[in-house]
Amino acid sequence: MLKAVVPVLALVAVAAGCSSSEGKDEQRLTGLRENYCLQLGTWQKARNTAGTDTPESSGYDEVGAVAQDALLAMRPLRDEAVGGGRTLGEATVAAMNNSDSEAEGRVVKYCGDVGFETLTR
Repeated sequence: MLKAVVPVLALVAVAAGCSSSEGKDEQRLTGLRENYCLQLGTWQKARNTAGTDTPESSGYDEVGAVAQDALLAMRPLRDEAVGGGRTLGEATVAAMNNSDSEAEGRVVKYCGDVGFETLTR
């Protein structure tokens, strides 16, 4: 009887380890998504504020620095789909570099879909 119990206990221990690992992976993914959406919202606010400033102001420099932070936050998530055949990486770059409002709408929707809509504009 003891011979039958040991393999079962080993299997339970392995399954518990996988479950714990999956939970940590999900927590990490949630943290990455939250950080991305926070950085996206910060970029939107900086861009909107700079839009009301004169072109000579340092607001435009700040927007570039904030965009850099958002692009860095996006990198681990870049392959996630956001619809329209675009990835998060493609849509983020289009929104930030090309002022593509459709792309910006997709990344804002992405943030809403993953539960962080309040972090964007």
